[in-house]
Order: sequence, then C-alpha cells, then structure tokens
Amino acid sequence: MKTKIKFISILLMLSIGIWITPQKASAQRSVSFQVFYDELSPYGNWVDTPNYGYVWMPNVDAGFTPYATNGYWVFTDEGWTWVSNYPWGWAPFHYGRWYTDVTYGPVWIPGNEWGPGWVTWRRSDDYYGWAAMEPGVSISIAYGSGYYPRHNHWTIMNGKNFGRKDINNYYINSSNNTTIINNSTVINNTRVDKVHNVKYNAGPYKADVEKHAGEKITPVAIKESNKPGQNLTKDQLQIYKPQVLKNNSTGTQPTPSKVANYKDVRSSVQKTTKTPTQKVNQETKQKPLQTQKNVQPTKQQQSQPKQTVQPTILKQSQPRQTVQPSKQKQSQPKQTVPPSMQKQSQFKQVNPSGKGKK
Repeated sequence: MKTKIKFISILLMLSIGIWITPQKASAQRSVSFQVFYDELSPYGNWVDTPNYGYVWMPNVDAGFTPYATNGYWVFTDEGWTWVSNYPWGWAPFHYGRWYTDVTYGPVWIPGNEWGPGWVTWRRSDDYYGWAAMEPGVSISIAYGSGYYPRHNHWTIMNGKNFGRKDINNYYINSSNNTTIINNSTVINNTRVDKVHNVKYNAGPYKADVEKHAGEKITPVAIKESNKPGQNLTKDQLQIYKPQVLKNNSTGTQPTPSKVANYKDVRSSVQKTTKTPTQKVNQETKQKPLQTQKNVQPTKQQQSQPKQTVQPTILKQSQPRQTVQPSKQKQSQPKQTVPPSMQKQSQFKQVNPSGKGKK
C-alpha cells in the first residue's frame, strides 16, 4: 500500500512539473524588433536613418517630452517605473533611447533591454530631476563623471510631490533648472537584472521619497503580460516586457511594413504642429550651453556663415526666439556620441555613493 501511495505521489509531482514548465517558457518568451515595428506603426511613422536605422516618430501634440508628458512614476519591486497613459507606452519608455530631432521633436530608437525607465537621475535637498538617456549612452556612461545632459532636457519637481499621478502639474519652471542642477548630485541607485543580465538605475531611494512625501510607500508588483500593453491596478502593474532580439529566430532582418520618407513626415508635422518648446530654460536664452558647431544660420547671418554667433547678436535679431543647442545641420542630424558627453564645469562632482544631501 505504501509503495502504491509513493508511486502515485511521484506521478503527481511529475504532472505538476510538466504543467509548470510551459508557464516558465512563456514568461521567458523571445520576440524580435518586428514587434516594435508592427505594434507602434498605428501611432506614428517609421523612418530609415543613416545613423540609427529605423527610428519611430510618434504622433503626439507639440510640447511632448519623453518621461514627462502623459505619465507618472510608480514605485515597483524593480524601482521607480514610468507608467505611460499612451497605449504604446509599454515599449518606448522601457526599451531603447530617445533623441530630439531638429524639426520633428522627440524620436525613439528601439533597443533590446527592458528597464523601468531609461533616464539619468539627480537629487538636491528639495528636488528630484530626471532626463532621458541619449543614443549610445549606457548606464555606466550615464552615471560616470563625463555625462551631462543639457539643462533644458531635465524635468524637475519638488520631492514632496514625487510619486503623484498628476505630476505634470507640479514640474518646476525650467528657468530654474540651472540653479537646481548645479546644487544637485547623481542618484546612483544601480541594480542588475540577473535573469536578463541588464543593469539599470532604480531611481530615488524609497526611504528618501517617504521622508519628502511624509508617508509610507507600498511597492507595486510587476507582472508580465502576454500581449503588448500595460495596466496598473492598486497593487500590480501588468506590462508586456519580453526578451527582445534584434533579428527574427529565422535570422531574417525585421523591417516595418511601411517606411515613411523623412521629408514627408517633416512637412506634415510643420503644417499641424510646432517644434516642442516645453523645456526651454533661462540659460538657453542667454547663451548656448556648448559651442555651436553646426547651428543653421538665420537669413540675417547667411552672408557670414563662418563667424561665431554671439549671444548679444541673437538677442538683438531674434529677441523672442530660443537658440536650441541641438539645432544641427540636417545633413548630419545625429551623432553616435551625444554632445552632452562633453564635460561642463558648472556641475558638481558626481557622488559615487548616490547619497545626496539630506
């Protein structure tokens, strides 16, 4: 009788193992870049570029800023995670990098590593700030001593309001960015996803945010969804986060079903929207943050294209315009190493420990 019971127990355990194994396999499913090309096509245009290959231009209103517009940060078991209200938000805010096109605005480059939010973080006594990481910038570079995103690329808010769902109502006026950033330190809260061998930054420390907010924070669990999309409930964030391969399993190169011509997309945008101007700060109005190597000359400057543009001249000829450091020649719109890699002496020394001032 004991032998029979033992035999039945073994069969039962084997049955449970067989049932569980496929579930694990589904959680570790792999897809290719084709999922990005197919799922994001209804919400924007794919364009083939010489430097980055296929990039995605979302159909959004003027003023759109990645990790600032139409979304908010939620504390999960993987750190502060950006939850977007856009139906396509599961992809561009958790894979890849963003850069700003001179004419169109923010453009997304696909990537194959999932993270709660690919941004660089800073903190001061009263504020938290973040800026989208640029193409070619890894976590080790972003939190090294030589990477400084332009001041007008940062989104900053008071710590007591961080964690709200309506954070877009509490962003600090960008004219204050320079002062706050110069008195801030890097939040180097680096974690490693050992399953996928991915390093990312989890953002502000939980205890520090609780101190500012004056209340306890309960982490939200992340659960993998089996289809593109995301859904946040009280205690769970369901989000599509598969392992992404650059090529299909057959070895073929994924491609968008429809590739738009950049000039056509640009013309369409110019007719309906303006270049985003959400993040323009006082320093940008006064002088360029870096030497302008490839700034397109205005009509008044075309007779002297090789002269250095002085800030005083800009104030006289264009008193209401903002000189955007990123306005480069369209023949060379993008760089493998972003301009913000250059050191800026106005920044404080990076805090290796990631512990800011209290």
